[in-house]
Amino acid sequence: MENKLYAKVFTWLFAGLLITFGSGYVLSLYPDAVINIMGGSGYVIAIVIEVAIALFFGFRITKMNKNTATFCYLLYSLVTGVTFSTIFLVFDLTSLMMIFGITALVFGIFAFFGTVTKLPLNKIGSFLLMGLIAIIIASLVNLFIGSAGFELGICIIGIVIFIGYIAYDMKMLPELFNTLGDEKGAIFGAFQLYLDFINLFLRLLQLLGNSSND
Repeated sequence: MENKLYAKVFTWLFAGLLITFGSGYVLSLYPDAVINIMGGSGYVIAIVIEVAIALFFGFRITKMNKNTATFCYLLYSLVTGVTFSTIFLVFDLTSLMMIFGITALVFGIFAFFGTVTKLPLNKIGSFLLMGLIAIIIASLVNLFIGSAGFELGICIIGIVIFIGYIAYDMKMLPELFNTLGDEKGAIFGAFQLYLDFINLFLRLLQLLGNSSND
């Protein structure tokens, strides 16, 4: 039974990633449109919409039905795809594919670890959250400092934190199923793992990505 539930989670995860990367790539085929949509305040508006959906999803998941949860997840994946269209314009496609593969490999290793380990990973949740808040604050500070070395350090720490989140979120899936039920638990569990994957991908891209102009 548990294996079937995990299969549902990964099916939803695959669907979300397919929407994000697929829509991002398709939009990037029309660079003028991407520049018009995402130029100026467009990118900021898209990010605000993402944050709003994520907060609504997280705070209301226990009260919403399966259809609303599905809509929130797929809408978030699509809006993220719109923002990702800029990545396809800036970075070399071969580099993006390579880093996606690295992200998938790292994700798979630590997802498996989180599933089989007997370590009490539920106890590290608060430390991961504090680390996440710390890198957000550090990133905001670096907007004013503009230090490349500081940015590199934030990136590396971010990679470690989201690797930890992958194992932690996998470990917490059974509790999520018990709290939300199988259907909503699978969707929200996929959403959490989706965020882990996307954030890990972005930081690996920042660290290893090659610009399309190189």
